[in-house]
Amino acid sequence: GKRGGGVGKEVVGFANPWVRNETWDVPGPTGNPAKYGVVRFANKAVGVLPLYDDGTVSLVGQSRFALGTFSWEMPEGGVPFGEDSLTGAKRELREETGMEAANWQEILEFDMSNSVTDEVAIIYLATGLSEGERAPDETEAFDYARVPFKAVLAAVTNGQIRDGLTVAAVLRVYHMA
Repeated sequence: GKRGGGVGKEVVGFANPWVRNETWDVPGPTGNPAKYGVVRFANKAVGVLPLYDDGTVSLVGQSRFALGTFSWEMPEGGVPFGEDSLTGAKRELREETGMEAANWQEILEFDMSNSVTDEVAIIYLATGLSEGERAPDETEAFDYARVPFKAVLAAVTNGQIRDGLTVAAVLRVYHMA
């Protein structure tokens, strides 16, 4: 496989510019024949938690097709593997919120769903924020909110905010504090 997998027969199913679905016939951990389905991602998942000096954070709200829901989350997006993750994170923050940040700290890197995907995520904390012009992708429509961090933490812990990157970022920043 591209980033993992094993020796065996690969059959590629659905593919588009963002994901590729593969089926693998390989020996399992016990040595017995096994069939694995893997979704390969073309990009790293990168998220940015923009934290203001007054303890508020900026969130973007958008409709998410896969679950048919509206989701409040931090600015996030896909960054090609050949691109520096921080460069991509700065672009996502600027495109989705118009903001620039003076200070960037990588706070977490993790596997999104390692049983069925190879997607990796990198999360940044952005501080020293200044406002600018938003430039969302032509397929994106966002709502915006600036919310006290404590309110976002409560929304994460009570299940109102469910986006994996945002949940991980908010809990990580809470534990850093």
